[in-house]
Amino acid sequence: MSSVHKTWLLCPLLLYLGACAVEEVVTAEETKLIVAEAPPDEAMLLDIGITEFVDGVPEDNDPEDTGVYAEIRSAEARYLPYHLKNTLQGTGHWGAVRVVPSRSAYTDILVSGQIRESDGEYVEIDVSVADARGSHWFSKTYSAQTGLSSYSENRDRRQDPYQKVFNDVANDLRVFVKNLPPEDIRELRQVAELKFFADMAPREYGEHLAEDENGELDIVRLPAENDPSVDRLRQIRERDRLVVDTLNEHYANFYYGIAIPYHSWRKVSREETINYRQVKRSAMLQTLIGAVVVAGSLAVDTGDSSRSRQRMKGNLQNIAIGEGIQTMMSGFTRRSEAKMHIESIKELSESFGAEAAPMVVTVEGETRRLTGTAAAQYESWRRLLKNIYEAETGFVEAVEVSQPVRVPEPSG
Repeated sequence: MSSVHKTWLLCPLLLYLGACAVEEVVTAEETKLIVAEAPPDEAMLLDIGITEFVDGVPEDNDPEDTGVYAEIRSAEARYLPYHLKNTLQGTGHWGAVRVVPSRSAYTDILVSGQIRESDGEYVEIDVSVADARGSHWFSKTYSAQTGLSSYSENRDRRQDPYQKVFNDVANDLRVFVKNLPPEDIRELRQVAELKFFADMAPREYGEHLAEDENGELDIVRLPAENDPSVDRLRQIRERDRLVVDTLNEHYANFYYGIAIPYHSWRKVSREETINYRQVKRSAMLQTLIGAVVVAGSLAVDTGDSSRSRQRMKGNLQNIAIGEGIQTMMSGFTRRSEAKMHIESIKELSESFGAEAAPMVVTVEGETRRLTGTAAAQYESWRRLLKNIYEAETGFVEAVEVSQPVRVPEPSG
């Protein structure tokens, strides 16, 4: 067979292989969530607090270069912790799971995180877990790659495209606490309570805990159960939890409020990332094909094959130009859609960050209005608690806390 025929047969084959190679089909990574099979002993359930994540945006970040948008990351820093809360709460292994506005919201377990990567296709988050004693449980980087089905209209809407990460965190937490002796779990609950007592009444309870050489807290002594201040402080702590639960409604409103534009942005961002990768790979294959054409042409007489060579090169150029124009047009459309979603998320995120809905609390018939961010409202509330305790007003009447109106959960 002549080299001309070999070249003509090889080029369509390479074009076919090239077309196949750039079509990516990625199956979403999955992890099965460990769920409680029987009702747990409530006395052995630990409460979890999840702080807002660190957004991980570099100081010298250029979104045009990195693809990292501060508006998106700021929203994700609140959205992802709340979805982790929902995942953990749904396992049945824990007591109350809350997104906490401050690390001073004393809880049995504290989970914090930093976003390393999130572009709709890949997600990577550093997670750190510690307990009320100050004992570090573990730090781990969790990652996942989404698939086309992750954004399908027929998907399970309860599952986030990044669900593998949340399930992995939940399962690791479960495995860790399952290995703790029952006495350690009881002590953790006691330490968390004593930390709250010491914060409210340092003169009375400041010496019930001591810090060891590792910076961890040990119980020096427990207060007497018949001490009237214990019951009073426990009532105050319940009111404190009520306020944190109310602030969680603000996080819930934000979570459901940005759900649709955030999901759309991730979908578009994933498509753009994959498209960019495909274009690069396609360009490399076209270069390879061109090299093969040239190599084959060199073995053929110029007079016999010049028209064939020119026709082949023209066809290849037309294919490349056609694909390039189509890619550019679809890229412009996706970038326009992404920009629209970013603006929507930015508006919602700035609104939440600037000021959460004011909260009205009524204590002993006196009404107080807490304003500002979720963190600012909580700090104001804690100061109010201390003032009440120091003034010996007590909590004879229940504390009434206004509830924000819940944003309807998105159906799409």
